[in-house]
Amino acid sequence: MGKVKNLSIIDSDLRVEGVLNAKGRLVIKGTVRGTISGATVVIAEEGRVYCDATVEELTIGGVFEGNIQAQERVVILSTGRCAGTVSCKDLVVESGGIVNAEVTCTREKDARNKGVAEKGGEPKKSEAEKGEKTDKIRQVL
Repeated sequence: MGKVKNLSIIDSDLRVEGVLNAKGRLVIKGTVRGTISGATVVIAEEGRVYCDATVEELTIGGVFEGNIQAQERVVILSTGRCAGTVSCKDLVVESGGIVNAEVTCTREKDARNKGVAEKGGEPKKSEAEKGEKTDKIRQVL
């Protein structure tokens, strides 16, 4: 994985209200109310987000309440809590993560994916590959 070109952090003592447009990775440790759009958004364990989000990928380690439109995936960590509506390709919920949302997961069929799970999921990954991605996400938090 290459270095992130743009990294923005909303620290734990910050409260933001309004429209956020982020390029690169946005890490939220504070409180955000309004609208978020961006590539990769990470809500840290102490983060609180109450908004509509249009992103490529969203990782929730804190609290999210609102509507999520993710082009790729939404990951809810064991410390995360999500309420509202979620629309994404892939949804990952760690044990202990809480989802109280209307969820829609869609995936276009891709003939190149051999070994696809029965219900149109992604190719099966080893436990080591899954754990490696989660470890990288936790390093950001």
